[in-house]
Amino acid sequence: MILTNVNFTVDVGDFIAITGPNGGGKTTLLRLILGLLKPTEGSVVFCDENGKPCLPPSIGYLPQKNSVDSHFPITVREVVSSGLLSQKGMDKNQIAERVKELISTVGLTELVDRPIGALSGGQLQRALFARAIARRPKLLVLDEPLSYLDKTFEKRLYKIVAEIAKDTTILLVSHEMSEIGIMANRHIIIDNKLEECTALHHYVTREC
Repeated sequence: MILTNVNFTVDVGDFIAITGPNGGGKTTLLRLILGLLKPTEGSVVFCDENGKPCLPPSIGYLPQKNSVDSHFPITVREVVSSGLLSQKGMDKNQIAERVKELISTVGLTELVDRPIGALSGGQLQRALFARAIARRPKLLVLDEPLSYLDKTFEKRLYKIVAEIAKDTTILLVSHEMSEIGIMANRHIIIDNKLEECTALHHYVTREC
């Protein structure tokens, strides 16, 4: 068992930084919350403002770069556009404008039609981040968002995340806390070697 005895609540508006050693179970925790893995015991529950179980809110997810197939034949534009595939209430022109805005925000305008296989690690990370925030999700989950980024864009990312945090619940995983971790209002340490920090029992958000 990777995780045991982890039990915590996430409220709307929280910015939670999750840290711990490599292999400690941080990414597994996120995958449980996202529904990508099923817990062998315990549960992951989303609740409305009355505390009753409901469907998950809109979620934006930035996975670790090494979980993405960089050889898949898709461009920067297509990566970012994929974040809006299930978006309702937007026509093609609105989607195109939103994608253009996002690509500009992450500084990839000149690379918009470049295949992801021709991008640097940092450029791909920026494209994936743009995809994660495309729908203006109510819950934003970031797994090692600073990986591969150069210092110039890292500072820019701090500003973007700070703005998003004003009206979005954020869960951020990092093996080390930097300036972006300081923005968090709560910190959780995950280490599968510690009994008190080791399977997901409960996750609650107060809005759906």
